[in-house]
Amino acid sequence: MRYEPVIVLLVAVLAMLASSAVSAVEGTACYVGTWAYGRAGNGAFNTSEHLNLDLCSHIIYSFVGIRGDTGEVVSLDERLDYGAGTEETGGLRGFLNFTDLKKKNPNLRTSLAIGGWNEGSEKYSTVSNDPVKRRKFIESTVSLLQEYNFDGFDLDWEYPNQRGGSPVDVENFNTLIREFREEFDKHGYYLSAAVGASSNTADLSYHVPSLSKYLDRIFIMAYDLHGAWDPVTGIHAPLYRTSAYDNTANQALAGLYVDTFVRGWLNRGADPEKIGLGMPTYGKTFRLSDPNNHGVGAPIVPGTGGSAGPYTGESGTLGYNEYCEYKEKNGWTEVWDGEQIGIYAYTTTDWIGLDNQKSLCIKAKYAKDLKLGTAMIWAAETDDFRGVCGPTSHPLLSAIKDGLSSNPTLC
Repeated sequence: MRYEPVIVLLVAVLAMLASSAVSAVEGTACYVGTWAYGRAGNGAFNTSEHLNLDLCSHIIYSFVGIRGDTGEVVSLDERLDYGAGTEETGGLRGFLNFTDLKKKNPNLRTSLAIGGWNEGSEKYSTVSNDPVKRRKFIESTVSLLQEYNFDGFDLDWEYPNQRGGSPVDVENFNTLIREFREEFDKHGYYLSAAVGASSNTADLSYHVPSLSKYLDRIFIMAYDLHGAWDPVTGIHAPLYRTSAYDNTANQALAGLYVDTFVRGWLNRGADPEKIGLGMPTYGKTFRLSDPNNHGVGAPIVPGTGGSAGPYTGESGTLGYNEYCEYKEKNGWTEVWDGEQIGIYAYTTTDWIGLDNQKSLCIKAKYAKDLKLGTAMIWAAETDDFRGVCGPTSHPLLSAIKDGLSSNPTLC
């Protein structure tokens, strides 16, 4: 009987530690669009110089591709990925430079990502439906990870059973990640996947409980929810619903927001500790049809994005680093949207919706409060990684780290 208080105390302490472990967000996984090394001026991103390893706990090299005829993993830029680091190759040795960052931070996790939007879906559908090609896919992946010292692999198939895929993709994707898991367990490799955020994509493309069973992390791409494909302006990664679309012909757009999709994944059986909440470091842009009407839900020139930026060079998208420079030089009017949690800004004709430090701090705190496994960004190279617009570099990643802390100051 005299040991009972000690036992009770021990049980209480263990319970507290377990609770603390569950509620602790691991950190931030940072996708890196490695092609950004070739961008102009301040947009040029060198992983060895510009990744802040105090802000990224997991870095993900994007992307490699796949051969649909064999299932073999292939480089999409051999000069960048395999370069010998010589003057002839411009000093590039992408894979090795990336994984060598672990010498600076031994706790850093490095993954290699396959796929992305431009790779499409058809080849992945074909390979996943063939046991021989699936085996080649897995074997060639393991060979790459071993040769270049990666810790894990990220599947960014966008998306099973969509974009030229087949209904059998859902079951084949389950089989693929199960077989990856069985092989990876032999080597201690980490397995993750980037998934579409919407409830429609969750239902069309995945058996959600299986993802929780076989993956170490499910990265929900909770962005690109609005864009120039819509008839009106919108913040593309709003945390909460807006009333701006109510009582208009665009009421359906009001249902596209992060919180409802995260809860949709949880309701479908996703393990919260496996979820990585994706946050963007860029904005989606629009061309206003009436310069005097510039709020959320303002009419736009149909199908026309805003002006391309000097670094990303794509109409309809601006990196945060491009936006913050534009704001300083071109006098954009910026508005905080406390209903959705985000900002929008406009000039005479261009309009952008995006996240800033405050909104990303709030989103990170939201992830922590929901006991999600981690935060994630797409992507490191469009943060203000040079500190051009403020007193410090990487303001967005810094805001996420602040939001995950026990006493946030930015939100």
